[in-house]
Amino acid sequence: MTFQKRDDMPEATDLTADLKPDLTTRIGGVLLKNPVMTASGTFGYGREYSPFIDLNRLGAIVVKGLSLSPAKGNPPQRIAETPCGMLNAIGLENVGLDAFVEKKLPFLRSIATPTWINIYGKTVEEYAELARRIDDIEGIAGIELNISCPNVKTGGIAFGVDPQMANEVVEAVRKRTSRPLMVKLSPNVTDITQIARSAIDGGADALSLINTITGMAVDIHRRRSKIANITGGLSGPAIKPVALRMVWQVAQMSEVPVVGIGGIAKAEDALEFIIAGAAAVQIGTANFIDPTVSVQIVDGIERYMITHGISRLTELIGSLET
Repeated sequence: MTFQKRDDMPEATDLTADLKPDLTTRIGGVLLKNPVMTASGTFGYGREYSPFIDLNRLGAIVVKGLSLSPAKGNPPQRIAETPCGMLNAIGLENVGLDAFVEKKLPFLRSIATPTWINIYGKTVEEYAELARRIDDIEGIAGIELNISCPNVKTGGIAFGVDPQMANEVVEAVRKRTSRPLMVKLSPNVTDITQIARSAIDGGADALSLINTITGMAVDIHRRRSKIANITGGLSGPAIKPVALRMVWQVAQMSEVPVVGIGGIAKAEDALEFIIAGAAAVQIGTANFIDPTVSVQIVDGIERYMITHGISRLTELIGSLET
């Protein structure tokens, strides 16, 4: 995508503060200073990136997925590079909710950027209990619900691939928390709009999409999978066109804000999602390549808006002409 600069617009560095565009947006009722969030699983618990960027410049931080108890995740090899992306089968390794509250959350409370907690469970009851406990914890802006996890009571079928199961888990969490609830959708479905509708009907305040696409890679010399889990989640630039299409589809039918995720590595990528209907975006795999990329994208969105004479981000959201 190529953007043409208008000759009558000054460079971003020449502007006074009162001439800068309004980048604010709302996700589930939470006001973000700009639309750039971090994607769960790619930004640790926030502090890991503090040596590289000013975390206060982000729209929001989404921490890596948390469970009721600590989880070791899958055995190695857990990551493999692929053309234009990467496969991961980390297995949702995390410190558990209690250790997060004790050791990680105090730092996040010290910054001005809202913190969203990504949670997952193996049963509806685990999801609900996590939500109940989080509801009493200060310093958490909202919950992102990862429904791509297997439901152990249904033989391992992921909650997020069945509309009824998706609705059930979202509804159970909604009953246990007053926090803003964002549901993260799996792309490994026939019709993502059906899952989106189930999540909204269950009480979702926002939707984030997409999670990783199931894939695999083979080492032809060893004749083995490149990751121990055989299959893993594909992320990175390779999935961007799929993610963009799904965000556009869901934004067309959703009455709640949509957050776009998938292969966003520069401002132009983020702008595509916003124009397609995303009220915000999450930066994932690109953080591993350049830990400063998220703030670069914030600056790039602002420059684009100045160049095109756009005063508010809301003017861009869903402005795709069809």
